[in-house]
Amino acid sequence: MAPNRIATRLAAGAALVLSVLAGLTWIALRPSTSDASEPGAVVYRVPVQGTIELGLAPFISRSIGEAEAAEARAIVLELSTNGGRIDAAQEIIQSVRETDLPVYAYVNRHALSAGAMIALAADRIYMRDGAILGAATPVDGTGEKASEKVVSVMRSQMRTLAQERGLDPRIAEAMVDEDIEIEGVVEAGKLLTLTTDEAVSVGYAQEVQDLNALLAEVGLGSAAIATTEVNWAENVVRFLTHPMVAPLLLTLGFLGILFELKTPSFGLAGTVGVGSLLAFFGSRFLVGLAGWEELLLIVAGVALIAIEILVIPGFGVAGIAGALALGAGIMLSMVGIASTPAEWSQAAGVLSLSLLVGIVIAWALLRKLPKTGRFTTSGLMLGEATDRERGYLSQPARDELVGSLGVALTDLRPAGTGRFGNERVDVVSDASWISAGTPIRIIRAEGYRHVVEPVEAGADTGGTGSAESSMGGSEAATPPRDAQAEARPEPTE
Repeated sequence: MAPNRIATRLAAGAALVLSVLAGLTWIALRPSTSDASEPGAVVYRVPVQGTIELGLAPFISRSIGEAEAAEARAIVLELSTNGGRIDAAQEIIQSVRETDLPVYAYVNRHALSAGAMIALAADRIYMRDGAILGAATPVDGTGEKASEKVVSVMRSQMRTLAQERGLDPRIAEAMVDEDIEIEGVVEAGKLLTLTTDEAVSVGYAQEVQDLNALLAEVGLGSAAIATTEVNWAENVVRFLTHPMVAPLLLTLGFLGILFELKTPSFGLAGTVGVGSLLAFFGSRFLVGLAGWEELLLIVAGVALIAIEILVIPGFGVAGIAGALALGAGIMLSMVGIASTPAEWSQAAGVLSLSLLVGIVIAWALLRKLPKTGRFTTSGLMLGEATDRERGYLSQPARDELVGSLGVALTDLRPAGTGRFGNERVDVVSDASWISAGTPIRIIRAEGYRHVVEPVEAGADTGGTGSAESSMGGSEAATPPRDAQAEARPEPTE
C-alpha cells in the first residue's frame, strides 16, 4: 500500500477516536436537568466514593456547576474514601473554593488521606457514628512514606485548610506528620486519625445520625435532595485513567505498532495500536493530566516515526527522535503538576514495563503467526507464498523434478542450463564442473535452485528411465557442441 494511503487511513482512524473522545467530553461536562422543579428548594448530594483519581475531579466540578445552575441551597459532599492522588484532591478542593454555595462534608464511612483534605475544604464537617477522619501522610507508589519535602508540602496544605475554617491547625498537621505531639490527642510517633467522638471533642466535626439529620442541622430539613451520579462518559474516562488499565492501553498500543511494521499494509493491528494510544492520551487530556505540550510531543513523535517507516529506509535519527518524543509525551501525561519523584519513577516503570511486555509478546507471536494459515489467508501476516497483491516468491519449489534425467545445454561452472524433456531449467552442479552435453540428473530442488549431478549415458536410473526416455527420445537431446559445429553448413560466397 502506498505511503499516502497509509497516512490517509491513519489520519482517519485518529480523527474517529478523537471525535469519540470529544463526544465523551461534551456528554460528561454538559449540565443535566435537576429533579427539583422549584429553584432554591434543593440540596445537591455529591458522592465522593472509592479511589480519588483525576477522573473523579471532572465529576465533582460538573456536579457543583449543576448545583449553581439549579440555584441550590447547599452542596453536601458525602465522603467514603481511603484517599488517592493528591493532585486530584487539589482540583476538587479548587472547585469547592470557587463556588459561592455552602459546601458541607458528610463523612459517611471514612475520609482518609486525600479524602481528609477534601473534608477540610468544606465549610463544615459532619460525621456519622463510627466514622473516621485523618491519616493523611503522603505515600509513594510502593506504599512507603514519601520524602520529607512532600510531607512538608502536604502538612502546609492541611494547616492552611484548617486555618481557613477556624480549626486548630496543629491537629490537621498531626494527620500528616507523626512527629507532631498534641497533649491529650496524639503522642509523638503516631499518626492522627480521629473517630467521630474525637473529632467532635476537638471541634473538627459535628455528629449526625444521617443525611436528613445533617440537613435539619443546617436549617434545610424540608429541602429536596438531588443526587448527582457519574454518567457513562465519566465512567469511561475513569476506567481509561485507572492505574490498572493505563499499562494495558500502552501495551496494546506498542503491540499494534510493532505488528503494523510486519504487515504489508495498514490494517487492524495499526488501528488497534493507534486507537489504544489515543485512548490512553485522550483520557488524560480530558481530565487535565495532559496539556498541549504533551499533545505536541506525542504528535511530533508519531510524525517522526511515520517518516522513518514510510520515507526514510532503515531506522535512524528520525526514528530515535520520534521514540523519545513519544515516550516523553506519555511520561508527562502520566504525572500531575505536584508530582513526586516516586510518581515519576512509577510512571517510568509503567512505560518501560509496557514497552518490554509489548516487545516480548510481539517477538513470540511474530515467530508463530507466519506459520499459521488462518493469519496468512486473512492478510494479517505474509505467508511463505502469496499472490501478487500480498507478496510472492521468485519461483515455487518443484519437488517433482527430483530424479529427472536431462542433458546439460551449457557448461556448468557450477551454474548453467539443462534440458529436461521439452523444458529448459536453470541448474547448479553438485560436482566441480560439468561439460555441455553431459547427461545429468536432478538430485535436489531448493526453491529456484535445482542441484544436479552427472550420470553415465544408459545408466540405470532406478525407475526414472534413461536419459533418452526422460528427454523424450535421443532426438530431443541437444547434441554436443562439436557435433553441432560439424553439422553446420559452410557459408557460401
